Amino acid sequence: MKSSNIGDLLVKEGKITQAEAEKILQLQQQQGLRFGEAGKASKLISEKDIQHALSQQFNFPFLTNTNSGLSQNLIAAYQPFSPQVETLRTIRSQLMLRWFHDDKKTLAIVSPNNTEGRSYFCANLAIVFAQLGQRTLLIDANLRQPCQHLLFNLGEGQGLSDFLANRVNTSVIRKILELPDLSILPAGTIPPNPLEIISRGLNNCLEKLALNYDVILLDTPAVSQGSDVQLLARGASGALLLARKHQTRLADMEAMNAFLEKSSVVCVGAIINDF
Repeated sequence: MKSSNIGDLLVKEGKITQAEAEKILQLQQQQGLRFGEAGKASKLISEKDIQHALSQQFNFPFLTNTNSGLSQNLIAAYQPFSPQVETLRTIRSQLMLRWFHDDKKTLAIVSPNNTEGRSYFCANLAIVFAQLGQRTLLIDANLRQPCQHLLFNLGEGQGLSDFLANRVNTSVIRKILELPDLSILPAGTIPPNPLEIISRGLNNCLEKLALNYDVILLDTPAVSQGSDVQLLARGASGALLLARKHQTRLADMEAMNAFLEKSSVVCVGAIINDF
């Protein structure tokens, strides 16, 4: 007997043996069940195994705990059906309606301090855009305390700072193999003068990159760390403001908004991060 497509995928990934797939298929035929239902009834596969197999069938990539070196903090990749990630998809839909149209492709994610979870939010938002099939580029533009290279297990190396200093070309952009539509431009070498590096050629850099991507997200330093974020948000033309529930002060959000408005940056929206 030949197992179903889901069965083939589960066998290929080592979740079940061929003999176990045959056993599930027999139960499926005897009781008129779906393959996944029969597999769960026989206790040979879990709901998570089924969801992962279905994601491959429908070209919706996500990861299991055993097949990737990416950080577990990337919940959109590991837990795409969780309530938190459903919230991210709602945010994605709103951004598609409000910002990512009419040739707008670039958005800066900004927050007042280093405690709002900006980098984690930005990384997971980039993943849900990539899962939609959007060619997505996540730029770690935090040249003071970068962390995207850690989240995506990229190691140390060259990146945005080196690109802006004309030391490297776009070959420093890293494709995430597990998430085919996602690419990362890490921060690269941490310079002694991040503000000057960013001011040199950011706008030209973003214009060139926009030719090859549908969505470009910028992870930025905290506003409290300096004026870098002002240049980055202006280069992106728009900013999404992030606050931490029960932590970020309203006065800090208002000051950040006023700070960005001085540079004619469009505030696309504000998010209260609760996870």
